[in-house]
Amino acid sequence: MKTLPAPGACLLPSQCIDSEHPDIVAFVEAITDPGLSDLENAVALYYRVRDDIRYNPYALGTHVEDYLASTTLHAGEGWCVTKALLLAAVCRAAGIPARVGFADVVNHLSTERLRAVMKTEVFYFHGYTSIYLNDSWVKATPAFNVELCEKFGLYPLEFDGLQDSLYHPFDVAGNKHMEYINDRGEHLDLPFDEMAAVFRLHYPTMFQQTSGRPGEVTDSADWEAEVNREVGLS
Repeated sequence: MKTLPAPGACLLPSQCIDSEHPDIVAFVEAITDPGLSDLENAVALYYRVRDDIRYNPYALGTHVEDYLASTTLHAGEGWCVTKALLLAAVCRAAGIPARVGFADVVNHLSTERLRAVMKTEVFYFHGYTSIYLNDSWVKATPAFNVELCEKFGLYPLEFDGLQDSLYHPFDVAGNKHMEYINDRGEHLDLPFDEMAAVFRLHYPTMFQQTSGRPGEVTDSADWEAEVNREVGLS
């Protein structure tokens, strides 16, 4: 069995989780309160990453540098992997151990164009953050901002720091929304080479279309317009 990174190791900066970056530190200092518990601060950080960093599945870089947490913070947008890395970074900057986990899922939050580009209903390497609180690891998934969930008729994913928060299996109408089909484990940082190999295999068109800079395939305004068309708002 693979040994998981221990809490102490998950406090330090790492390649993509650049928690020492001054902008990451400033973001954390503006949100957290040293008089509050780690749990309270982690919950506050979760909601800021979930809702202030817009979800954009096309912000898919092809270089490891595109996955730095500071890059996602500066862009103001990201997708499940980059937002999970950012949440891990802000937690570490707040003195809270955090690592990242990945799984393959069937996810019904998508658009006609995204389905055509992906050519599969499986989202490989769906990312989440595992946070060490009250002497145990708790999973949090900050991917989908609340406005996006509302448009798709989904419950926004809440996080209380006490229970795993991976995703509601059903939408507000009772239809199946997300199913985890393969656990890829938790890591100290993004296993970029492994992820890139999986993406080249399963998403050859999508992964090669990007020139390596997040947002160059389409920006968040394009994605949101696409969502509006999908749900009949335009």
